Parts: sequence; structure tokens; C-alpha cells
Amino acid sequence: MPMDWDKLRVFHAVAEAGSFTHAGEALHLSQSAVSRQVGALEESLGCTMFHRHARGLILTEQGEMLYRTVHDVFHKLSMVEALLTESQEHPQGPLKISTTVGLGSLWLTPRIHEFLDLYPDIQVTVITIDEELDLSMRQADCAIRLTPPTQHNLVQRRLAQVHTHIFAAPDYIKQYGMPERVSDLPRHRLIGYGEDVRRPVPTVNWLLEAAQCQANEPIRPVLLLNNLYGIFRAVELGVGIAALPDFLAREARTLVRVLPEMEGPSYAAFFVYPEELRNSQRIAVFRDFLLRKVAETRF
Repeated sequence: MPMDWDKLRVFHAVAEAGSFTHAGEALHLSQSAVSRQVGALEESLGCTMFHRHARGLILTEQGEMLYRTVHDVFHKLSMVEALLTESQEHPQGPLKISTTVGLGSLWLTPRIHEFLDLYPDIQVTVITIDEELDLSMRQADCAIRLTPPTQHNLVQRRLAQVHTHIFAAPDYIKQYGMPERVSDLPRHRLIGYGEDVRRPVPTVNWLLEAAQCQANEPIRPVLLLNNLYGIFRAVELGVGIAALPDFLAREARTLVRVLPEMEGPSYAAFFVYPEELRNSQRIAVFRDFLLRKVAETRF
């Protein structure tokens, strides 16, 4: 007896959510309807898919086997659907872009309107998150990242080499003075990236490390934030001094480079997407748009 696709869809949602209630909310079905569908699937296959307990559902060994297969099939179907519904000459449909908080908020968002004007039938979603989303599982269609991708089967295109320096606002310099040498840094109000959060690049706190090397005692930053957009805004408002990528600092147009001879670590920015979307026109036109915008920007 062939397996019912509707029942498999419900089973997949339950396995993802870990409960009948949450799966029902995602599928717009009642908890009892979801439970009946899973029960019917289990009866037709002659085996139990879930261990049921007070805290939720856990896949059985047979359930885990079915889940991996169904998950892979649904993923491939979504890829095929994306390609089939797309015109080769007139790109259209959804495009979900993942990028870091700072890059997405300060650089991409002010430029995305031009892309929307060029391709009004592409529905763009920008996800700003410093964590690396799983593109192979379609958490996003493509990503702009500041580190090389760790996932396999991704096409990657190097966009630019990002350079970093130290910046402050004119108001800060007026109130606290300009550091003249590296040894002055420990006496200034330094802003850094939080220690207990995911960093967009491993070397993001190089300024704090440089200041610590000059100090005879542990330094205490005036402020720690969990993303580069927050750090940028704090510097812009005169809260303190911070290390920033040059392309982000230029978005303010008023920030002053501090200790200009001091060069921070550089790193590459990449555009990545799954191998399955290599022939997607939405990906192609967005990639070309990015390359044009990057060429206009001094990174």
C-alpha cells in the first residue's frame, strides 16, 4: 500500500516540531487531526514513529529512518519547485537572503531598493543573523558571509576583502581627546563584542586585545554589544571607540579614523548558495547585483 503524501507531510511537521500541538499550529490543523494522521500512518506501516512522553515526542529508530528520507525528499521537491516556477527571462518568486546583522542592516538594506526596482517580481526576504543558517535545508536561498562556508555542496563567490580600523565620532574626540599612540588605548572608552555570543568573525575584538597588551591590569570595556550594527551606532553616538570594518564606518560619513597607522585583521566576504540553485535566475541576478554594488564600495 503506497504511503499517503498528506500523512507524510503531517509526520514531517510533527518530527520537526516535536509535538502534535506545535505541528498543528504550523499546519493550521487541530491537535486531534494531526494525531489521527500520524496514527493512521503508523497503522498503515505497522510500526510506531514516536515515543510519546509528557515533555513531547521523540522519534523511534523507524521514525528517524522515515524522517531522514522524507526530509530529503521534501527538500529536493522545494528546490525543483523553485526552479520550475521561475522564468528564464523574467526572474520571479521568493528569494531569501541571509547575512550578518551589521552587513545586512548597514550595507545591504540601503542598497536593496535598487534591486527591488530592477526585479519587482522577486519577493525578497533578508534575514540578519550572525549564525550560519543551513542553506542545504533551505533555511535561506543564499547568504553573504564574512567567513568561508563550513557546509558542503555550496557554490561560493568571493566578493571582497574587508579591511578594519579603529573609529570614533567627532563628539567623542571633542570630549575625551584623540589617542596619539597605542599605549593610550587602555585609558579610553572602548566598545567591544560580547564574549558569550556568536561572533561574525573570530578576530572582531582585536582592538580590545591590542589595548589589553598595553595595560598592566585587566581592561574593562565601557560597553559590549552582540552585533556590529549596535557597535556602529554606539560609536556614531559618541559612546566610545571601536574597531569597525571600513565599509560600515563609511556609512556614517562622519566617523574619524583613530590611530590610522594601526591596521586591523582583514577577511574575505563571500556570496554562497546551494549547488541545486546554480541555474536559478533569481540567484544569478542577485549575484550580479551584489558584484556591481561591491565594485562601487571601498571595503
